[in-house]
Amino acid sequence: MALTAAVRADRRLPLLQVAKSALATMLAWLVAGWLLPGPPPVFAAIAALLVVQPSLNQSVLKAIERSVGVIAGVAIASALGLLFGAATWVVLTAIVVSLVVAWALRMTTGVSNQVVISALLVLALGVSTPGYAGARIIETIIGAALGLAVSVLLAPPVHVAPARERVDALGRETAATLDRLAGAFVEHRTAGELEELLLTARLLRPMRDAAASALAASTDSLELNPRAPKFRPQIDELERLLERFDGIVTQVIGMTRAVRDYGTDELVDEPSAPAIAEQLRRAAHDLRLLTTASVGEVVVHDEPALTRPLEIHSPSSLNWVLIGSILVDLRRVHEGITEPL
Repeated sequence: MALTAAVRADRRLPLLQVAKSALATMLAWLVAGWLLPGPPPVFAAIAALLVVQPSLNQSVLKAIERSVGVIAGVAIASALGLLFGAATWVVLTAIVVSLVVAWALRMTTGVSNQVVISALLVLALGVSTPGYAGARIIETIIGAALGLAVSVLLAPPVHVAPARERVDALGRETAATLDRLAGAFVEHRTAGELEELLLTARLLRPMRDAAASALAASTDSLELNPRAPKFRPQIDELERLLERFDGIVTQVIGMTRAVRDYGTDELVDEPSAPAIAEQLRRAAHDLRLLTTASVGEVVVHDEPALTRPLEIHSPSSLNWVLIGSILVDLRRVHEGITEPL
């Protein structure tokens, strides 16, 4: 299973991404081969393949990374090759020198690896050919430029839908957790059931992290994207919604933990228990209204339900701490749901 996870992604790349990579690589090979007769345009094809990324921002970074790495690697290899030839020890020295130079200049891992690879290719394939090093730099720039052009021209992806799905899923599951918690105030729950309730509530954290990652990817996909003005308002709205859900998730987990830790068998007999359960269900209802997934669902109320007053009777000595903490968290959940976006 570990080996499978290391070589397989959770989901396939979009077919458009595959097509763009293939097109950019073929164009780089043909154009560079036409402009620079001689050795096969390997540098151009590799550059184009690496530059085509899921977002334009990543594509630009890869283009810069590839170009800088090739220029540095070619320069190191050319200097060593002209001075000492292409003996085995020269190749090994080039590896060490490339790594040290990259370290001294604080280059990223990607650039450092590119410096070494370029130096090796130059020494292995063409150090004795006049003009080889300069041609490979030009070839790389051609491939990077073509890869970037394909990324710009062919429908740059905007990853808004996956982010919205993750944020909506978080909102729906938080609402479901509130509904489950409400059940603990009207029906007896065993210690095992309360523990399961808390474990389920804690699963909201990885869902929140997944939503944040998807939203970060969608934000990155807008960088340098000509379609950004159209989608920026949607991303801003999702960011505000996720920030709101983040606080609510914290309160919901806290309430569930309080019921697990301090709830007694007499909790359902508290005079205020039915009212608290109703408030929890209202909060769940209003939370679903914040998600786009609520469209088309059958709901009991057409308007927010948390505007109704909550009547609290004095709790027993066994549950007053729990009731008090639940009321404080409910107020915070209410504020999180009702405050304007």
